[in-house]
Amino acid sequence: MSTIKKIFKDSKVWMLLICLLLGLVAIHPAPWNSGVAIKGIAKNSSAELAGFEPPKAKTTPTSLERIIAINNKPITTLEDYYTIVSKLGPNQSVRVKTTKDTKTLVTKPIVHITVLNETETIEINETREVNETTTQTINGTNTTTTHLVNKTTTKEIEQNKTITEIIGTEPLGFTISEAPTSNLRKGLDLQGGARIVLRPEASATPEMLDETVSTLEQRLNVYGLSDIVITQISDNPDILGGGTHYILIEAAGATEEELLRLVNATGKFEGKIANHTVFRGGTQDITYVCRAAQCAGLDPNVGCGKSKSSNGYGCQFRFQITLSPQAAGRFADLTRDLTLSGKYLSEPLILYLDDQEVDKLNVAADLRGRASTDIVISGGGSGNSMQSATQNSLDGMKRLQTILKTGSLPLKLSVDRVDAISPALGKEFLTNAFFVGILSLIGVTIILIIAYRKFIIALPIMFTALSEIFLTLSVAALIGWNIDLAAIAGIILSVGTGVNDQIIMTDEAIKKETDETSSWKDRIKKAFFIIFSSSATTFVAMIPLLFAGAGLLKGFAITTMLAIAVGIFITRPAYAAVVHLLLEQK
Repeated sequence: MSTIKKIFKDSKVWMLLICLLLGLVAIHPAPWNSGVAIKGIAKNSSAELAGFEPPKAKTTPTSLERIIAINNKPITTLEDYYTIVSKLGPNQSVRVKTTKDTKTLVTKPIVHITVLNETETIEINETREVNETTTQTINGTNTTTTHLVNKTTTKEIEQNKTITEIIGTEPLGFTISEAPTSNLRKGLDLQGGARIVLRPEASATPEMLDETVSTLEQRLNVYGLSDIVITQISDNPDILGGGTHYILIEAAGATEEELLRLVNATGKFEGKIANHTVFRGGTQDITYVCRAAQCAGLDPNVGCGKSKSSNGYGCQFRFQITLSPQAAGRFADLTRDLTLSGKYLSEPLILYLDDQEVDKLNVAADLRGRASTDIVISGGGSGNSMQSATQNSLDGMKRLQTILKTGSLPLKLSVDRVDAISPALGKEFLTNAFFVGILSLIGVTIILIIAYRKFIIALPIMFTALSEIFLTLSVAALIGWNIDLAAIAGIILSVGTGVNDQIIMTDEAIKKETDETSSWKDRIKKAFFIIFSSSATTFVAMIPLLFAGAGLLKGFAITTMLAIAVGIFITRPAYAAVVHLLLEQK
């Protein structure tokens, strides 16, 4: 008992215990968490319109807003959520209770529009800018001023009759996951998602890389993807002479196809009349891109139908954009001298994406010479079924809206590597890694007991190894580092090196029986010199791995370096004090 009291009175042991307590706070285990965590909110979805907001970038996993009930029915698992949501109908009020608030949203219908051969006459209101002249008499002097005013006129147009059918219910717009039970963040290897490594096709300055990363972040966030990590990496650190630069994109819950669609295109969008640019996407030329149902969606004048050129189906979408006064002025200048061709001008407005024509819009004759700020963009999508054609058309519209809003990338990028991991496979990886770690500890314990024939020595070695693992994970949770398979490999390696260091200190403590000439302090100094030299060598060796494999081994390097720091400053000194009291005092 006296030895145990001395152990708990030692300052180094107290430092370890305090660090373990702080580590527990950093990881913040919350096994009681239930419901489903909200990890993202889709743009213009029912959830966003109801006032739900996506989590902020630095939000810890355990503090994420969680859905705990829908229409007073408790939600404890993902299965509960999908079971309830699958039964919701269109235009239905849904009461969603979360850990922060309770809001009511209205589900959106998925509509199918059929265009009939019959026509009908409808009245539409059209607003245009006209010059208005006013005369005022001031001090006997007549002053004439001319200014622009909005004038609304009503005109009749003929269009095909349409039949609108509700064929389903849109998703609520929540991106969800199981309720996190700790602040440890799992990487793509463990939770599923997609990873893409992009390489600039030409040399780029750091400023161009920063701008490209910023544009990609905006583009992917606007598109509605959540849990996105975009970083710049290099195959060699700058201190070794530079190297090839890459951009690494990791998106949890995303598919390979979603990422490729958004990053493959440079995103250079232009609208031209007679080969002269009227506006460019992502610049000050476009002040507003509509995403609301009132001015975006399937075109009611065209809708969906059987494709004449194939056995599939086709749909047409449309959405409205607002031009800046400068772009509207260019539109007026370019159309002022055009001739008429029936109801339209002789030159259409042609839309280009990455220098490829994607659409051609006829310009109404009454817009000639007008500084029109409102333009409707249209396009289409096809599929083997009506449902797939509708979805492909809406996906195409969403992608075009995103590029118009965020603009083009400063650099042309090529895809160097693509990894896609399913959530089921990630869960299997995590289970296997856990069992590998347990088996490693059991194997090391058995070897130590056989070697020293004293369980009292094996016990503190194993406790110290477990403490290093826990503290490494705590620091990772504190700095928001994702734990992936590479990181787990680094932790397992740190266990081996940590046990090796503790064996060195144990051997020095046992030397008292054969070497009584040197003091404990001398022997422990010798042991720490060996340990520090070995750790420093390993630490330096990890630096190139931060960049090796286009940065994909960074998790291995980071966790190994964290474990080395934890061992040198916290766990090794505490173990040295414990083994000294257990063996030297006897």
